[in-house]
Amino acid sequence: MAITERARLVRRRRLWADALHAALWWSGAVAVAFVAASGGFAATRPIDYVYNWGRIAGVIAAVLVMNQVLLISRVPWIERVLGHDRAATTHANMGKVAFILMLMHVGFVLMVTAYYDGRSLLGQIGAFWELGWFMVTATFALGLFTLVVATSLLIVRRRWRYETWHAVHLIVYVAIALVVPHQFIEGSTFRGKGYAWWFWVMLYVLTFGSWLAFRVIRPLALYARYRPEVAHVTPNPDGSVSVGISGAGVDRLASRPGQFFLWRFLAPGYWREAHPYSLSRVPGPNDLRISVSPAGDGSAALANIPVGTRVIIEGPLGVFSEAVRSRPGVVLVAAGIGITPIRTMLEAHTDGPCDVVVRASSEADAPLIDEVRELAREHGANLHELYGPRGDNWTPALGSTSLAQLVDDLDERDIYICGPIAWTDAVVADAVAAGVAPEAIHRERFGWA
Repeated sequence: MAITERARLVRRRRLWADALHAALWWSGAVAVAFVAASGGFAATRPIDYVYNWGRIAGVIAAVLVMNQVLLISRVPWIERVLGHDRAATTHANMGKVAFILMLMHVGFVLMVTAYYDGRSLLGQIGAFWELGWFMVTATFALGLFTLVVATSLLIVRRRWRYETWHAVHLIVYVAIALVVPHQFIEGSTFRGKGYAWWFWVMLYVLTFGSWLAFRVIRPLALYARYRPEVAHVTPNPDGSVSVGISGAGVDRLASRPGQFFLWRFLAPGYWREAHPYSLSRVPGPNDLRISVSPAGDGSAALANIPVGTRVIIEGPLGVFSEAVRSRPGVVLVAAGIGITPIRTMLEAHTDGPCDVVVRASSEADAPLIDEVRELAREHGANLHELYGPRGDNWTPALGSTSLAQLVDDLDERDIYICGPIAWTDAVVADAVAAGVAPEAIHRERFGWA
């Protein structure tokens, strides 16, 4: 594809991504408009406006929580437009805003109702519970949302394991199930089953229908169609392990080099969680391969996964691929096991100049380095191997360099970066300082921020 045509498609995708991102945030205003059209914001005293603001906060919070679920539902068109990283970031940001709005909703409604009923705040909580079980479950739901938000902050600060993060966030689904009844039973807007009622029904059906279709039904359908299983487990010299997955036609999953899948290995001790791993080579006939470092409990355990273990696959996911490329050449930058999508992109590269930058503490710790060297020779790519302890920048402490020093025509390249979050941010900062346009910088970060 010509670069001009590719750049046009990338601009169009960026516009769609911005429009979708804005629509997700502004959908809360649509919900508020439905409540207003239903006469839900009547006021006879100044304090009633406080109550109305509490209702508005609750409505917007509910919409944002639904959008959070939609963003993690693996809906293909959302993945193609926003990309997995932006969807995940938006999901996290919406969660923070939604939680603040939940607290405003509870606080304002509680305060005004207690004022009218002549009760203390604690007494009003008890009065709410007397309305029915749905208010009790809503109270417990707020507690669960608080737990999720609190532990999320701890996860970011203490770098908890992926397995812990995953287990904690499953509570969100329980909290949503507990809070929904009070909305439809107690909320005056929904009793008349008008436009607002239908808006919320459609929103819940779309959100949880998408989640069910793409988080449950589609992975099971792929499993039934391809019957993927572990074909081999190969230790690598650096301590990582390569796992081959075979299945009739499994290579036809329509993945682009650089994308990743979620893998759930159906063996005792493995099946509870799906882990995100990029392919570490271009798919072969009926064959896929991932390479994993022993960074977490799940990753470390893969070295002992039994051959023949069945695998449920979700994906492909992400836009870390040629789909977002708009310039004549590329620079592929990787640290540690971040080499996996970079190696696959190098293997598939056919168009324009290419530089590959490999960063590791030592040559012995560089995953798949022999394969990368061979592919660089085959494709005429310039390979830069940077080894040694990290200094103040993303490069080794001794012999520090920059992307601009390694690549002369950096402004004519798309830059793809994969590695740990802090290291990736440092590479991005270096590229921006060298004058690279932000839209030409693409990252695949290891983490859950």
